[in-house]
Amino acid sequence: MSDAQVRMVVLSTDDLDGSIKFYTETLGFPLKFRDGNHYAALDGGSITIGLATAIDHPIPGQVVVGIKTDDVDGFAAATDEAGGGIAKGPYDDAHERRAVVYDNQGNGLVFYKTLQR
Repeated sequence: MSDAQVRMVVLSTDDLDGSIKFYTETLGFPLKFRDGNHYAALDGGSITIGLATAIDHPIPGQVVVGIKTDDVDGFAAATDEAGGGIAKGPYDDAHERRAVVYDNQGNGLVFYKTLQR
């Protein structure tokens, strides 16, 4: 399981426009893309900063760490076996295989792998 890489941090927002403005204008992070009024991705260098409303946030109200891996199912199972828990998944959406989990202290993690279609 050594292929895991922290590649994203997802933050909650109730005001996507205001959050985009803060992170782009105040902090200078370039906008990578926006998905309607519920999600935006910013270029944070080696990681992506996700801004998500409750519609698209994996665990609304929490900061969630996104971990890219080729073994979403294995990491989800290992997390569950080590005293964490599975909130959702593993499952496939339109672009990724994902599992939303809690670590052994209740912190949110998303394991994901881009699907080749």
